Amino acid sequence: MDFNDISFRVRYGETDQMGVVYHGNYPQYLEMGRVEWLRVLGISYKEMEKSGIILPVISLNINYKKSAVYDDLLTVRTILLKRPLVRIAFDYEIYNEGGELLAEANTVLAFMDAEKNKPIKCPDYILERLKI
Repeated sequence: MDFNDISFRVRYGETDQMGVVYHGNYPQYLEMGRVEWLRVLGISYKEMEKSGIILPVISLNINYKKSAVYDDLLTVRTILLKRPLVRIAFDYEIYNEGGELLAEANTVLAFMDAEKNKPIKCPDYILERLKI
């Protein structure tokens, strides 16, 4: 699977006084997309962490195109860029319910051994579930 879509409504608490989504909420939307991307593959982020593997974000880039507002139904498309090695990279597109592109983003995360705090290769069980 190279991409997955999730949809959700913008909550009031995610907006400023003008009803516009605060820019700092977008990284959380990207995280929601990544976690669900893994879940669709049958991989629990929670279980991965319990097994001693963490995925810290090492790079984040967001280009804002248009504002999301309170009660918008947003769709976050999470796109795997290439087969992961020690790093895993995703592109994202965020749309409103009218199909307008609101933001484009990219993250790079590193597979890490939580106990040793050292980079590791992508686990085989993840690679086996990928179709790329």
